[in-house]
Amino acid sequence: MDSWEWDETLFAGTAVHYGTGRMPYPQGVADAVRDALGLDGTGRLLDVGCGPGSLTVLLAPLFAEAVGVDADPGMIAEAKLKAPGIHWHCMRAEQLPAGLGTFRVASFAQSFHWMDQDLVAERVRGMLCPEGAWVHIGATTHRGADTGEPLPLPAPPWDAIDALVTRYLGPVRRAGQGRFPQFTKRFEEDVMPRAGYTGPERIVVREGRIAERGEDEIVAAVLSLSSSAPHHFGDRLPAFEADLRALLRDAAPDGRFAERVHDVEVVIWRP
Repeated sequence: MDSWEWDETLFAGTAVHYGTGRMPYPQGVADAVRDALGLDGTGRLLDVGCGPGSLTVLLAPLFAEAVGVDADPGMIAEAKLKAPGIHWHCMRAEQLPAGLGTFRVASFAQSFHWMDQDLVAERVRGMLCPEGAWVHIGATTHRGADTGEPLPLPAPPWDAIDALVTRYLGPVRRAGQGRFPQFTKRFEEDVMPRAGYTGPERIVVREGRIAERGEDEIVAAVLSLSSSAPHHFGDRLPAFEADLRALLRDAAPDGRFAERVHDVEVVIWRP
């Protein structure tokens, strides 16, 4: 992927912040996937780049068995705590099929852009049964939509938060031990047909909900990002968190915020 290589520190230390800092996927995502694919509780799910299992756990009831794989050991550790009944594997997507068998659905949620996309698309296609499907979930879960609408509580001051991160880490976005790669994002429109898939079918799940979030949730959201993962700050992490909390208290002295939850896009490809 244009000189991009996986860095095992990419999400180091972020997993413990996901449960608090990331807004959950709405039940409507599972309902949309179920209805589009006619799922009936049989077959197997493979969630690739599963993180701490946020999507895996939501979709698992639609299948007889669910498997999650992620390259970050911290993510898999959190996933095992969340749902010990699901089969979790710490491995890179590029290592598939890894003897995991055949699946009805392979899902990717905010993860495919970190992978060797052509290789992963080809290998996963060979793991799908004839009636199977690849499901990509496109969402922003660490922050809400900037709609400019009146809200019942102050919106998190994301511009000021971004400026604070830049003050500590510099203007170039971090990624692992280096910088965020400036590769061309090929994504499904180019990769999937080349790998032999047909589609796509696109479904927008309109959440429409206003979420109330606390100070701790916003702090965790920032620290859940690869670009502001805790290890980037080194021994300056306590100072950064203190400055972040001061910024948030200035915006909302009681530490309570509100923001509009983003819509979620479900994209389905067939092998």
